[in-house]
Amino acid sequence: MSRIPVMIPWLGEAEAEAVAETVRSGWVAQGPRVAAFEAAFAARVQAPAAVAVSNCTTALHLALVMAGIGPGDEVIVPSLSFIATANVVCHQQAVPVFADVDPVTQNLTPATIEAVLSPSTCAVIAVHQGGTPLDLDPLRAFCAERDLVLIEDAACAVGSTYRGRPIGADARYAAFSFHPRKLLTTGEGGMLVTDDRALADRGRRLREHGMNLSAAARHGSNTVTLESYTEVGFNYRMTDLQAALGLVQLGRLEAMIARRRELAARYQQALSELPGLITATDPEYGTSNYQSFWVLLPDSFPIGRDALLQVLLDNDISARRGIMAAHCEPAYAGHSHTSLPVTERLTARSLILPLYHQLSTADQDRVIDVLRREARGVSLSGAGTGSMTGSSTGSMTRG
Repeated sequence: MSRIPVMIPWLGEAEAEAVAETVRSGWVAQGPRVAAFEAAFAARVQAPAAVAVSNCTTALHLALVMAGIGPGDEVIVPSLSFIATANVVCHQQAVPVFADVDPVTQNLTPATIEAVLSPSTCAVIAVHQGGTPLDLDPLRAFCAERDLVLIEDAACAVGSTYRGRPIGADARYAAFSFHPRKLLTTGEGGMLVTDDRALADRGRRLREHGMNLSAAARHGSNTVTLESYTEVGFNYRMTDLQAALGLVQLGRLEAMIARRRELAARYQQALSELPGLITATDPEYGTSNYQSFWVLLPDSFPIGRDALLQVLLDNDISARRGIMAAHCEPAYAGHSHTSLPVTERLTARSLILPLYHQLSTADQDRVIDVLRREARGVSLSGAGTGSMTGSSTGSMTRG
């Protein structure tokens, strides 16, 4: 049997040809294809403007910079997220404040935010975790009433919807990832979308060292044009090679989402017979792209989460621990935080199953069969049936 990976990007000859054509054009740095990708992506998510950047982390960082977040400001974030969500706050010398999450959606809510609110709170970074959309209306109202900046970490959420509209629509700031673990990939890369075109213009300057004139504009000018640097910026540019890939991938997005939702439904139906086991599902207010398909093990499951990961690996199936908890990582040892019981349970008892466009029915059934057998206490490896809890050494990856 061949190893079943947790994720495979859906790439083909169209992507290869688009990149080759870009190489032949001679323009491989940030240029016309980046501009075209920005326009196409903004149209897809129904946002007024989009800024292509080097990855989602830099998109989040730009959002904080543009929002004026600085030293000493408190920014509420979920601990249950890839560590970059907290790290970008530290990059601004601000203070990440960890909040707990809803046990069903694994997302922040007004109630979990309010529990850690303080007079120093200036912003909230809320994550559409694993592609499951946030309940945005109450979240936006909560932040607006308190004059808090709301930044959507939509790293995993391209193609997910909220009340019939794409994630990214109506957002002041929403940051997307194009890492290979995501549906739409450019190898590395990210996008910051906004409802304010002036903010987008500033974002484009900031991503290019604060330059007031892009390289493409200078090269296209018929007169001598000297650039200036209006503020301290960053080198957060995307290349035309990546954008060429992204434009083709954007055309595959609808098919990707449809296939992932089909596979997620098969998992949900097949695993519903396992007592107490909870799976990822759509919230009543939106739809998920199922970037990650997670399952939460009940306390009664015969073996622990890490032992189950090993059993799956022994059967040539790659899975991953559930979403990490940043406050449990050495990087944040000693960082004060409130009690986070839901976060700690989710990160210790959940795992992410293989899900990708090319996953065959036979391979998905192999995954399901292992879970069914282990739920019955019929071990398929030497991992045993003893209990094991706590964090695994694997992790979700975010670009």
